[in-house]
Amino acid sequence: MLPVFSRRGSVPNIVDEFFGRDMLSNFFDDFQTGISVPAVNIIEGKDDFRIEVAAPGLDKNDFSIDVKNNVLFISCEQETKEEKKEEKIMRREFSYGSFTRSFSLPNTVDPEKISAKHKDGVLSIHIPKREEAKEKPPKKINIA
Repeated sequence: MLPVFSRRGSVPNIVDEFFGRDMLSNFFDDFQTGISVPAVNIIEGKDDFRIEVAAPGLDKNDFSIDVKNNVLFISCEQETKEEKKEEKIMRREFSYGSFTRSFSLPNTVDPEKISAKHKDGVLSIHIPKREEAKEKPPKKINIA
């Protein structure tokens, strides 16, 4: 009788060695759209807030930025189509991807003056603070 080595909840070693551990995950990865929720940096300055969204491979036209009830919504929809014709065989592949991020804005910002730009794979959103919320230098008070 041959000794049997087992690992809990997994495929026997011989299958892992033959196919590799990630065979099935790589197989299904091909069917994903390639869009995931992007990383975001939020920076507070003296006069503003800035949100930087890592968006490599996306175009500025893929994004939509909206403000509703003091909530900033950043969404993206991307559609790609690929069509190949070789002799009698035609193959079409469609890929769709989307995400939405939302951020509650503090009452200290001016939502009417929010601006955005897209450069080198980064979407930057500038959110200025209201004048009364900006940090002011210390004021010297004379004693009478």
